[in-house]
Amino acid sequence: MLDAPGPEAIEVHARALAIGAHLATTLVVTGYPAEVTPGWLAPLLNFPGHLDIALHIEPVPNPVAAAGLKKQRARLESGRRTGFDKGRLDDPEVEAAAADAAELAYRIARGEGKLFHVALYLTVHAPDEDALAEQAAAVRAIAESLLMTVAPTTYRALPGWLATLPLGLDTLKIRRTFDTAALATCFPFTSPDLPVTTGEDGTAVSGVLYGLNAVSGAPVMWDRFAQDNYNSITLARSGTGKSYLAKLELLRLLFTGVTASVIDPEDEYVRLAEAVGGHVVRLGTEGVCLNPFDLPVSARDSEDALTRRVLFLHTFLTVLLGTDLTAAKKAVLDRAILGTYIRAGITADPRTWQRTPPTLADLATVLNEDGSVVAADLADHLVPYTTGSHAHLFNGPSTTATSGHLVVYALLGLPEEVTAPAMLLALDAIWRQVTSRPSAGRHLVVVDEAWRLMRDGAGARFLFRMAKAARKRWTGLAIVTQDADDVLASPLGRAIVSNAATQILLRQAPQAIDTISENFHLCHGEREFLLSASRGEALLLTGDRRHKVALISVAAPGEHDVITTDPSELATAATAQHTRDEGSVYADGCADDSICDDSNEGRML
Repeated sequence: MLDAPGPEAIEVHARALAIGAHLATTLVVTGYPAEVTPGWLAPLLNFPGHLDIALHIEPVPNPVAAAGLKKQRARLESGRRTGFDKGRLDDPEVEAAAADAAELAYRIARGEGKLFHVALYLTVHAPDEDALAEQAAAVRAIAESLLMTVAPTTYRALPGWLATLPLGLDTLKIRRTFDTAALATCFPFTSPDLPVTTGEDGTAVSGVLYGLNAVSGAPVMWDRFAQDNYNSITLARSGTGKSYLAKLELLRLLFTGVTASVIDPEDEYVRLAEAVGGHVVRLGTEGVCLNPFDLPVSARDSEDALTRRVLFLHTFLTVLLGTDLTAAKKAVLDRAILGTYIRAGITADPRTWQRTPPTLADLATVLNEDGSVVAADLADHLVPYTTGSHAHLFNGPSTTATSGHLVVYALLGLPEEVTAPAMLLALDAIWRQVTSRPSAGRHLVVVDEAWRLMRDGAGARFLFRMAKAARKRWTGLAIVTQDADDVLASPLGRAIVSNAATQILLRQAPQAIDTISENFHLCHGEREFLLSASRGEALLLTGDRRHKVALISVAAPGEHDVITTDPSELATAATAQHTRDEGSVYADGCADDSICDDSNEGRML
């Protein structure tokens, strides 16, 4: 005899059961709304009280379904004709039912759907009668707000409770007939998750774990490299976890073989790079320099490499000088840049491109020798970066390697005035590395605090060109920023957003929510979600706006220790490490001879 676990006793009442020390009552859904959307039953699943929900599904064989629909259509048509003969007006409900029955019959005949007998039961649990009545009323209110009709299981309380146990027994058999599409909206009681992406061969592409669905708790898997393009844009106010989520995705992508480069203005990715054996380039420190005159080493760009380099130097100097250059200044600067390369022995002949490139000081020399007022003015503006206080930043040959599976350009040591040109120069070094890779592979470029570069028109144009060309190099551009105005207020910024197939929004400030809602086409619920989201909660959008999901980023303890930048957590970890180090020094130093003596039986370490 099977000895199944269960309550010690059950006391049956008219509408409730006393199951051990608590009470329970069951409600039956007898009426459903005419039209529903996926996940429409989610409010019942999210009910804060103790509620058991049971959905019983029994498929109807197609011959039986076809015969039943035929009889139903005959009854409806007979009713319509009888009313017409008696001079009655058409009944809209009968007309709608007849049209639905006809459409369903044709779908079943074509094999596009099936019919199912469906029963939905709700069992409410509470510790006493008053709480049970209150909880049952709350469940009834939620059901009625969903346009459902519910009824109590009067004198059938025990069969009702048994129907909601995980036994698969429908002891009430109070059913309605659903078709495939209607049934799909009821299961699994949650909002729709992102679709499973597939590769070109039709196999599923899993991607990496971004977090958990905020509604259903299901894992949210996303693969940026399976989308139309591999770019992403992450917008959020400060302190909401945008960099945390970016680092979490980066860490998980590294485990899949993706290489990455990071522009890090706040040194938030340094600990991550050190933990995974990456390379950190600390711009602004002594002996670390990137030469803007360096030519790419890729042979694919050999035909116009020098021309492209001259154009980049125009962009870089525009950002460096902090002002848009007039036509006269551009003409003088173009002539001076070409003259600087010629003095270094570099011409349009590709065979000369392996020679040592010039520096900013060489450009200043050529400008001073030009003799024009415009050239002298440009040379004066370059003095801080050639012989002045910032000469060590951009004036000199490149002194650091920029290759590796993870390269982080740490810019925290730079003054605010030169952060934007340093970001641009680092991006250029990354792009030259991407275009000269010996073998193709997935690569991710992360630009954190991108507002520092996008507030400058020339910097925004460089990012836009990179976003357009990255896909051809199997490279994704991930832009992370906290200033929505710098991104969405300009046509270039909006173009960058439109070229991002992955869009992530975290908590937004009330002052920026109108701009965000307009540009990302958010509904009222999504807008309210972003205004009240907690740290780590995000809205993931696909570039075509067809799929959206609210998620909560989650990290394993080991991942969290590597990517967190919370000052309190870092201080606690540093204190614990210092304590462990002191204990190790004491044990290894053997300050007490009696403890270190091997003859002592009771040694203490």
